[in-house]
Amino acid sequence: MDTTRIDLNLLITLEALLAEQNVTKAAARLNLSQPAVSAQLNRLRDVFNDPLLVPARRGMTPTVKALELLVPLRESLDQLRRTLQSHQDFYPEHAKLTVTIACTDYIQAAVVMPLVLALRQRSPGVRVAVHHYNPGQLEQQLANGEVDIAIATPGSYHTHLRTSHLFYETYALIGRRDHPCLNDHLTMEEFVRLEHVIVSPSGGSFTTPIDDVLAAFGYQRQVVMSAASFLFVPEIVLISDLVALFPRRLLQGQADRLSVVDVPWLAERFDVSLVWHERSHGHAGHRWIRDLIVGLSTQQDYCGNVKSDN
Repeated sequence: MDTTRIDLNLLITLEALLAEQNVTKAAARLNLSQPAVSAQLNRLRDVFNDPLLVPARRGMTPTVKALELLVPLRESLDQLRRTLQSHQDFYPEHAKLTVTIACTDYIQAAVVMPLVLALRQRSPGVRVAVHHYNPGQLEQQLANGEVDIAIATPGSYHTHLRTSHLFYETYALIGRRDHPCLNDHLTMEEFVRLEHVIVSPSGGSFTTPIDDVLAAFGYQRQVVMSAASFLFVPEIVLISDLVALFPRRLLQGQADRLSVVDVPWLAERFDVSLVWHERSHGHAGHRWIRDLIVGLSTQQDYCGNVKSDN
């Protein structure tokens, strides 16, 4: 059978004809004219190479072939209707959905962890799969459905994707609690004399945009280590005289064991946004997840603590 000759309208007409066993009643059910339904029945007979419905004393009688088609046809169309309905209506407490998020380990700790905890309370049937964030492959991953959402700093390559700003992340300087050179009034000259750990997600770089800011004032800091992850940084500064600029949203649970110093003259920050493809834009479940992420992000202060509603 040549399936290219079948469209959804034909299958819906067949379902109505098998249910009503009468062309006139099927036409009324479909809000079509009787000639239009008769024409579609002729097309169906040609496609299936079977009369499907034959005249009877009252209406029409399904053939054996038609009866064989009835149950799988109805199940398939019902599944399609449920899918289309769930696309419009999303009930979090009953939903079954897997959402794939591409992000860095920083975002896993700062955004995805609060999201998963919230989902356990609000929508326990929603699962989250985390993928490594790869900027060079992101657009393709979103387009083919390998990734549903990215949480990242949007770049110029995101022009064909949808984005929604979540928050601006800022830095504090961290070191061990009894570090001899850390104080609340650290000057730029004192800052560059310290030995620094930086984070280079792509690996191996010993400069960041912060070094460009310092260079504009004629300074160069001492970078002695380039790490691949922010999550490693507190452990190394705790056992050394190394310091690091650290995202404030990761300071939750860390501040009590670290010296945390504001650097007001270094107004460096980076944008964290949701990024998604048009293919998932209208999906009610994905929209609910995106809204939840936005809501959770706005409820947190710079240390990642949930703000009070009071």
